Amino acid sequence: MTRVLVAGESWVSVSTHYKGFDAFTSTTYHTGIEPLRGVLAADGIEVDHLPAHDVPALFPGTPEALAAYDVVVLSDIGANSILLHPATWLASEKTVNRLDLLAGWVEQGGGLAMAGGYLSFQGFEAKAAFAGTAVERVLPARISRYDDRVETPQGVPGLLADDAHPIVAGLPAQWPDLLGYNRFALPEDATLLATVGGDPLLAVRQAGAGRTLAWASDIAPHWCPDEFVSWDGYRTLFTRAVRWLAKEL
Repeated sequence: MTRVLVAGESWVSVSTHYKGFDAFTSTTYHTGIEPLRGVLAADGIEVDHLPAHDVPALFPGTPEALAAYDVVVLSDIGANSILLHPATWLASEKTVNRLDLLAGWVEQGGGLAMAGGYLSFQGFEAKAAFAGTAVERVLPARISRYDDRVETPQGVPGLLADDAHPIVAGLPAQWPDLLGYNRFALPEDATLLATVGGDPLLAVRQAGAGRTLAWASDIAPHWCPDEFVSWDGYRTLFTRAVRWLAKEL
């Protein structure tokens, strides 16, 4: 069975409520993995979800740990969360550079995808900070050093750019609207599969013996609204993407 690790796609929100003289705070926990996990599981793909708050301590730190997976998906999780193990952050101990480790795993045959979001690519206020890292080296994306978000609250459709590639073959020329994405450029050896707003939406690349994929928008709301998630092409697109990364297509 194809096994996928999805890192990120969770967040904690803290709200302060003011009621006259008095105030109190509330804390809620949210995940955005459900649409992707649902379609992958329905296609017989095993999904392990590593929530964002667990990434610093639990993201794989050895080649053997990464070898348990066919595909790793980074979704709305910044570079610092992967780089800074608690042993380094709290105790000043040396730890492995897991971005270098991940890139090396790809070049040895692994499959890596990055999905867009406020903490993907370079992200909100450039805080995702993947530009210049080893992960950027292997992705089909040249990442800005600045905030790379493009907000499209009016909705902008995805447009097919290469109808011959097995990930998108048979999908319609125009896809449902998206509400935003991360803007990146393409390295010369990347293959563009779809665009949004005149920018890359979906691109793939061979990186050494491995394969990589960049999806510029979310995998779930808010940038990827319900009309996209409920579209039949959503399941086709992402299950094929994972199987292509795992070299099953």
